Amino acid sequence: MKKDITFKINIKGLVQGVGFRPFIYRLALSYNLNGTVENRNDGVIILVNTSQDILKRFIEDIRLSAPLASHIEIIEYEAVKPFDFKSFSIVKSSSVSEQITDVSPDIAVCDECLADMKMQANRIDYPFINCTNCGPRFTIIEDLPYDREKTTMSPFEMCPACRKEYTNIQDRRFHAQPVACSDCGPEYTLYNDGQKIKEIQTIIKELCKLFNNHKIVAIKGLGGYFLACDASDEEAVSKLRTRKNREGKPFAVMFSSLDAIKEFAYFNDTESSSLTSFRRPIVLLNQKRQLAPSVTLGFNTIGAMLPYMPLHHLLFENLKMKPLVLTSGNISEEPIIIDNEQALSKLTPVADAVLTYNRAIYNRADDSVTLVVNDKERLIRRSRGYVPVPLNLKFNVDGILAVGAELVNCFCIGKENQAILSQHIGDLKNLETYGFYTETINQFKKLFRFKPSVVVSDLHPDYLSTRFAEELKLKHIKVQHHHAHIASCMAEYNLDEKVIGVSFDGTGYGDDGNIWGGEFFVCDLLDYERVNHFEYIPMPGGDKVTDEPWRMAVSYLYKIFGLDFMNMNLPFLNHINPSSIAMLCNAVDKRINSPLTSSAGRLFDAVAALINLCPVSKFHAEAPMRLEAAIDKKIQAYYSFKIGHTISFDETFISIVNDLKNAVAISEISAKFHNTIILITCEAVKKIRDEHHLNKVVLSGGTFQNKYLLENLENKLAKEGFEVFTHCKVPTNDGAIALGQLVVGAKKTSQKQTN
Repeated sequence: MKKDITFKINIKGLVQGVGFRPFIYRLALSYNLNGTVENRNDGVIILVNTSQDILKRFIEDIRLSAPLASHIEIIEYEAVKPFDFKSFSIVKSSSVSEQITDVSPDIAVCDECLADMKMQANRIDYPFINCTNCGPRFTIIEDLPYDREKTTMSPFEMCPACRKEYTNIQDRRFHAQPVACSDCGPEYTLYNDGQKIKEIQTIIKELCKLFNNHKIVAIKGLGGYFLACDASDEEAVSKLRTRKNREGKPFAVMFSSLDAIKEFAYFNDTESSSLTSFRRPIVLLNQKRQLAPSVTLGFNTIGAMLPYMPLHHLLFENLKMKPLVLTSGNISEEPIIIDNEQALSKLTPVADAVLTYNRAIYNRADDSVTLVVNDKERLIRRSRGYVPVPLNLKFNVDGILAVGAELVNCFCIGKENQAILSQHIGDLKNLETYGFYTETINQFKKLFRFKPSVVVSDLHPDYLSTRFAEELKLKHIKVQHHHAHIASCMAEYNLDEKVIGVSFDGTGYGDDGNIWGGEFFVCDLLDYERVNHFEYIPMPGGDKVTDEPWRMAVSYLYKIFGLDFMNMNLPFLNHINPSSIAMLCNAVDKRINSPLTSSAGRLFDAVAALINLCPVSKFHAEAPMRLEAAIDKKIQAYYSFKIGHTISFDETFISIVNDLKNAVAISEISAKFHNTIILITCEAVKKIRDEHHLNKVVLSGGTFQNKYLLENLENKLAKEGFEVFTHCKVPTNDGAIALGQLVVGAKKTSQKQTN
């Protein structure tokens, strides 16, 4: 008879905070194995006495039956010094090195816990119910390994009933760090009309009364406060817009169920999977029926999500399935609020009541946003539910801090061969957001035992993130914005070779000092060659053009027609003072505050303004969004264009002006323009393929958030025989710039070390 050997199994990946140790314990018992399982900061370590054959079957079962929210990256094993274990047990967590295991994102409340809310005496309607399969994770974690004392649950001492579950290996709450009940756990407090209400059933009734009476409520969520009102109540929604100073951007809506969403929006199986996943993102869907008009303000899509906190379920039980607007609890462009005192002072002018709770949020996190294109989930905003799950790379990025871009900022840190992107930070344009940015970098340093030795930033000298990088006094590498875009998508697919890169977005500092954004590269992770781009056009007024797209329309028209365009009876010019137009043309002539740009974003702005769809923008990227929303998808036609040393749109604009004269429908013009961009891109990359013998095309940049553009271009390129790579796991917008910076920085560092 063969003697059992002691094996050490090391499992790395998302294996903490997801019920992994109790799962291993129960599996070991089913195999009659003796040994131990332990959480360490570098992963889960199992010691077992068994034979080689049983070990392999045991490991296979670990892979096949692991908890839903877990994700195994590596399972390694080796024979070690024999030890005579008498049973199988879970041992206390330990911290053994600077290595780290993956930190779990927050997980939507599970069905078992929702059932317990109706049956367990100490958890009837308890809004902080959770177990090893669900509940807060990243937002409450202060340090690793993941134990209660290293979370914001530390102040709440478990009652005997919770302690019994927590220590019972067969219980679903065994070592569930946020475990709590109504006798020992956190509690909500509703501040309403001078009253403080703590009893949960009364709170729910009061909230329902408030929503039914056109009121707005600030509610503390998992990763920060949100503002809520009845999504079918125009009075409440328009009041929320006014008070929050949010003029035009659509609001997200939480529905009680998929059936409730079905009334107002269309969704396919992939969109349904995204909506119901444990991550519970906001999913952008095609609208079927309108809610209150001020929810979407004329857009034909709706950002829908399903409940993910126990409180949401309690609310919908009592609201008779009424949908709720849920938007970030902040003022204008500031970060989402997490502090109770700050919420009571800052959100009281916006909300009619404030609902707080007494557990701290350590890591701020907005709701994530996804879009399904060509049957793939694409992240638009990566935050709650997805962060801080790392991307695994095929080379070392250890010690590199990539500080990201100016807009929709995320930063990224490198640990060995893992890239760990931060949650959505926002636009680094005010002191509050910059404070959130620097605070979160410090929190990531602590949580992930990260000591930067290299910092990577954008080329732009005036970005706050670039200045932050300079102040660190570390080895500093600067990466061109659009190269970082392409590299971020390459990193997602672990591409490390020359590719054709197409980067379309609003802005990015170019090597020549101009503003890029309509770029065709031949590049790898180390370097790039700009082989073509959209023709340069002046941006009169500089950054003002993003708020006033009419300026870009005038710039294109002035270039093509001279001052004759003012006599063409173009409707968008009717609301603009002729002297302002004359001054603008004069500024272009004299090159006063009129930097040159090749930006795709500014081109879309110009067309949206020219057809009088959005001459003035109320929020970031409104013009291209409205242009996309106007498309008549039946139209296959396109406009003329010219591809030479650069790509010229003169013929395109002449044709659009003619269509306007001939009263062609805006929906047809929009479709023809989009089809033109698709065809231009296809023709340009075919030319690059012929000249450079490359067949892999990488598409990146904020313009590819346009569903019609991405869907049709991806399909057309595939039909032309290209291998096409587009973003899924990280955003195509500037939210993934830091990932691109990280991998380019790693390659440049590695090259210098080799040389």
